[in-house]
Amino acid sequence: MTQPVALVTGSSRGIGAATAAALRARGVMVIGHATRAVDADTIAANLADPTSPAKLWEEALRRGGGRIDLLVNNAGLFQANPIALSDIAWLDNWEDTLRINLTAAAELSRFAVRHWLERGSRGRIVHVASRAAYRGDSADHWHYAAAKGGMIAMHKTIARQYAAKGIMSYAICPGFTDTAMAGDYLASRGGPGLLADIPLGRVAAPEEIARMAEFCALDAPESMTGAVLDANGASYVR
Repeated sequence: MTQPVALVTGSSRGIGAATAAALRARGVMVIGHATRAVDADTIAANLADPTSPAKLWEEALRRGGGRIDLLVNNAGLFQANPIALSDIAWLDNWEDTLRINLTAAAELSRFAVRHWLERGSRGRIVHVASRAAYRGDSADHWHYAAAKGGMIAMHKTIARQYAAKGIMSYAICPGFTDTAMAGDYLASRGGPGLLADIPLGRVAAPEEIARMAEFCALDAPESMTGAVLDANGASYVR
């Protein structure tokens, strides 16, 4: 069988790094992405730049020999945006977060869907969203919750519109995960005190989310397309 080719955004650390490792262990050729290149397998692209998603896709396609089979939309920005900021600062933070967390993922998804339609081939997208898409987030993170809610709506639309063409879409909604991004948030919100809101008593490990991403990318039945998988230690049960 032909070796599958995957583009994994935000693959330099946390969930992205664990997902890239899990896919490579299954024989997938993984093309990684980070704001700054960390190794020869990683493409540097700052997704805050509106021109970057197209450049990232074209370079990934070149490295993949003209073919990409799997897209994992994992890159994200998580920073506080208090409503007390100046109007322009608040809006700048809003637009940066939506640009990276939602718009760039939408652009890459569009490139992927067009690629598969033009080739007449099958493909899969895995969107790493967040519990915030359903539960909301803190008073300083309206933008993050809005972006992840938009990602879920986009994912469901892709699944409904392209399943008959062999294009599958899956989404994962982690709660707190033991990554640098979530660690900063935990510290800012009182640290271990937040664990009281998680019945499991701990945050998720990146490898747990990566196992779910690997399953969606390689093993999930096609009938699962459109599904949203939760991983939040029962802190939000839908």
